[in-house]
Amino acid sequence: MPDAMQNKTVVVTGGTSGIGEVAAVRLAGHGARIVLIARDRARTDATLAKLKAANPSAQHRSHLADLSSIAEMKRVAAEVAAAEPRIDVLINNAGAVFLSHQTSVDGLEMTFATNHMAYFVVTNILLPNLKATPGARIVSTASDAHKSAKLDLDDLQFEKRKYASFTAYGNSKLCNILFTRELAKRLGVGGPTANCLHPGFVGTRFGSNNATNVFLKVLQRTIMTFGLTPEEGAKTIIHLASSPDVATISGEYFYKCRIDEPTLAAQDDAAAAKLWDISKRLSGVG
Repeated sequence: MPDAMQNKTVVVTGGTSGIGEVAAVRLAGHGARIVLIARDRARTDATLAKLKAANPSAQHRSHLADLSSIAEMKRVAAEVAAAEPRIDVLINNAGAVFLSHQTSVDGLEMTFATNHMAYFVVTNILLPNLKATPGARIVSTASDAHKSAKLDLDDLQFEKRKYASFTAYGNSKLCNILFTRELAKRLGVGGPTANCLHPGFVGTRFGSNNATNVFLKVLQRTIMTFGLTPEEGAKTIIHLASSPDVATISGEYFYKCRIDEPTLAAQDDAAAAKLWDISKRLSGVG
């Protein structure tokens, strides 16, 4: 990949820590210009410094937003769209897990809002820019956690059943795969490609928003000890963003840089279409 990313513009959500930051810095080192969508100013500035060191000639940029809010998703995506007429790669990577049932400013369950709706809204608003860029790619971080999903498209907000944090997280990751599947179908052949991935069992600061919870602290410490490094976990993101081997592949789920087969629920085209319609109704885009 020595020159594959030279002068290409890559928009990254969730790019100020973990696998997102590693992918952004590595892609910058191969010539890319990175545009971050992030929430925390201090972490954003620290990542921008790393990007500058990796690729001093590029004018890397950042935009701050709370990606649990639909209004904020729309605002920041519109800002990026106006500033970046050419977008070669969009990497949807921002995500969180919430141990207790919380709702966003829009009344949506927070895991669903942050992990799915942000992907949906940001991608749809940036689609004209991506379509205008030959060879553009959309890469979304999903997870094998989708295998534990109990997705009910008529109860996405856990209003009719008891909330379970890891079920909600698994549901959101299943939504990522269904979204990718429907997006690829709508984009068709010859347009931007859309793929998603399982990064592996990665030791990162993921879940730190629940840092006072003893159980999650122990779990996070276990992951940090036995999980993959962020460098290893970022490999498939980098592969999907840059490798010529996947330039024409779309609608697939990857693990370890290879196509993998998700669950049957993740291959349900009717569910993918219904989720798209629900997401469009909730957000007013798409």
